[in-house]
Amino acid sequence: MMQKQIAEWRNPGDLRNRLNASREVAPVSLPNCRLIKGIETGSEDIDILPNGLAFISSGLKYPGIKSFAPDKPGEIFLMDLNEDNPRAVELRISRGFDLASFNPHGISTYIDRDDTVYLFVVNHPHQKSTVELFKFVEDDNSLVHLKTIRHDLLTSVNDIVAMGPDSFYATNDHYFSDFLLVFLEMFLGLTWSNVVYYSPKEVKEVASGFYSANGINISPDRKYIYIADALDHSVYVMEKHANWSLTHVKTLQLDTLVDNLSIDPHTGDIWTGCHPNGMKMFYYDPENLPASEVLRIQNILSEEPVVTRVYSDNGSVLQGSSVASIYEGKLLIGTVFHRALYCDL
Repeated sequence: MMQKQIAEWRNPGDLRNRLNASREVAPVSLPNCRLIKGIETGSEDIDILPNGLAFISSGLKYPGIKSFAPDKPGEIFLMDLNEDNPRAVELRISRGFDLASFNPHGISTYIDRDDTVYLFVVNHPHQKSTVELFKFVEDDNSLVHLKTIRHDLLTSVNDIVAMGPDSFYATNDHYFSDFLLVFLEMFLGLTWSNVVYYSPKEVKEVASGFYSANGINISPDRKYIYIADALDHSVYVMEKHANWSLTHVKTLQLDTLVDNLSIDPHTGDIWTGCHPNGMKMFYYDPENLPASEVLRIQNILSEEPVVTRVYSDNGSVLQGSSVASIYEGKLLIGTVFHRALYCDL
């Protein structure tokens, strides 16, 4: 993939194709959908524990993307999906953590052997990239901040998947962090985006050559890592090795900008929130809203994976879907900067 990374300078005219600039979606509805009260400024990523507690990151400010509350700090919400009518509760964050610059992006949970729940949060304070590690205290709906992780290889982090109480894989969605250089990177079609493995003992690049590595997750048997390349409209399947390196197994090509990936722990199905038309995300127009689309990918390792459009909306209900997670026959759909939708399947 390194050769690919250096060799692929694309025709700038391809940017419209990578953004799917001309695509419109036909609606696909689900029964009993309702918008979640209190989530008004995004629900960019969602991670659901096996017991049905769902963590939701909200309030992302991302260069070039719409924000309805640009001066409001980000938040982490919790929903108990076992309740008949679950509501979103903001989690209190321990004193000493800089809440004013909290700008949460991708999240991932890790349950330790002693049942401690760790929450990893990609954060962009002052448009930098850090990973914040919290311990979840269920008794009082709070997060205790344990540490801030910074590294020269964690430059433009989008999403993470936890591998242990202080280790993870992370996607860098761009090589550059400066907004103008990021735009140039997209315009020229550079494939300089990558995936990094982080632990206190070792930090290394494990995959490269992506247009824009976005969502990342792991198969239930923990043998495979799945990576969404938003601007390549694809999901990469990588085999994970004992030394944490990754090797490419296959790529599933889709016709949408794939954002975050969620895994059904029982079936191994991949659920993803997608952007059918990326141009509408980057050039926000209230008269031509960014649409939402949820795909379910079954049997991705087989010769013929089954891809189903489970939900889509033209933006009139839900703008800019970025994640879709399921629990006990319910679907929770998050967005980059808009609302969150809870539906029966």
